[in-house]
Amino acid sequence: MDTRIIYPLTFMPQLKDYLWGGRNLEQLYGRALPPGIIAESWEISGHPNGATVVENGPLAGLTLPQVLVQWGEMLVGKNAAWALKRHKFPLLVKLLDANQNLSVQVHPRDDYALAHENGELGKTEMWYVLHAKPEAQLIFGLKQATTPAAFRRAVETGALAAQLHYLPVKAGDAIFVEAGSLHALLTGVVVAEIQQNSDVTYRVYDWGRLGSDGKPRPLHIEPALAVINYRQVQPGPVKPRPLPAAAGLVRHEISRCDYFVVEQIQFEAGAVYKGQTTAQSMEIWGAVAGQTTLAWAGESLDLPKIRFALLPAALGRFSVRAETTATMLRVYLP
Repeated sequence: MDTRIIYPLTFMPQLKDYLWGGRNLEQLYGRALPPGIIAESWEISGHPNGATVVENGPLAGLTLPQVLVQWGEMLVGKNAAWALKRHKFPLLVKLLDANQNLSVQVHPRDDYALAHENGELGKTEMWYVLHAKPEAQLIFGLKQATTPAAFRRAVETGALAAQLHYLPVKAGDAIFVEAGSLHALLTGVVVAEIQQNSDVTYRVYDWGRLGSDGKPRPLHIEPALAVINYRQVQPGPVKPRPLPAAAGLVRHEISRCDYFVVEQIQFEAGAVYKGQTTAQSMEIWGAVAGQTTLAWAGESLDLPKIRFALLPAALGRFSVRAETTATMLRVYLP
């Protein structure tokens, strides 16, 4: 087995059965799921709480962290030098099925997490809404500016609802959830999530429900109060920024931060995107609608909807062809 051959990687998802999940990944997208509740599918992950395993090619059977050890900068690129120093893959890609409300929660920034979470990083993320039932909404930010003391009183007196901003959403919306954003996915929403490689969450409110052990799930009021952005008032979805297009393609940038850039690319049937990875960054491509084919060096790989592939920084030239009308997410490191 020649592990020096550089090629796009696909992975066997790591599934999470948190109590708010459902069966929408099976019912809407034909995913083969085990029995029971499935809340999250970690599609590309190097996190120890759910490292994904390569399913294709010479590296099949290795975890993403093991591939990172072998390929290093050839996998992630020079822009991930900070992550390589920490021996970490820089991003985590998930699918989330909110069959029930998620807890109202917040994620810390890097500085706070590194100081209080045993060297774990903070968590900035973005959601791409794949499915939303009619009149679906989510919690995102605050209804009005407040202070930590006033927010604490609202938590203690059961008056938190008056502090929360409810945002209507529909399929195709992009929500940029910077660390410090108070947020919660609510019932009837399915999203793809691009995030920092972190699993730190501080719950503020959990709707009074019980966990699988029959006890209330833990809340994390003190750290949450320390990291909430109290001036984030009634934020909305991302306004897509148009990018240069080509025949049969429409491109928009839908998120940009220090950790990732995400583009939405809409394809007419038969349209082809021609790209090239460089030494600077890997790319992650995910089909969120339609059927596409990824090709490189005389090889090809089918990418049906809600499947993701990791293109190493050392891959070079590649193309993506739409077999039907399709929508793709392209992710790279700035």
